[in-house]
Amino acid sequence: MEMRLEVVQVPVADVDKAKSFYTDQLGFALDHDVEYIPGVRVVQLTPPGSSASIVIGTGMTGMTPGSLEGLQLVVPDMASTRAELLERGAGISEVQDMGGVAFAYFSDPDGNRWVIQESTRPEVKEAFQH
Repeated sequence: MEMRLEVVQVPVADVDKAKSFYTDQLGFALDHDVEYIPGVRVVQLTPPGSSASIVIGTGMTGMTPGSLEGLQLVVPDMASTRAELLERGAGISEVQDMGGVAFAYFSDPDGNRWVIQESTRPEVKEAFQH
């Protein structure tokens, strides 16, 4: 059996504002923005280098906007990633060292809370270099 987590719904109140945040400030790629049927808009966005995406939109979830927390983005170089995100206008916390593992935090415009973790596994860092 094989199962891959490839798409996670992120509940937002203002789809256009969230779409702008994820594309402009975080650099996520816009995969598609479609309204399949009236009232159901699906906006799929993928972080740079990721095989997993997020979906924001309307008519898809009963989750309260801003209620998601703990989605984790793993990066090969925390300092350069944080610097680029700050340059793009994203509000990123200071880096915290949690016993040799670096973490930083941010929230989207609705308050969904994200974690950035610097990769600690050599094979992950190597995969980012290809």
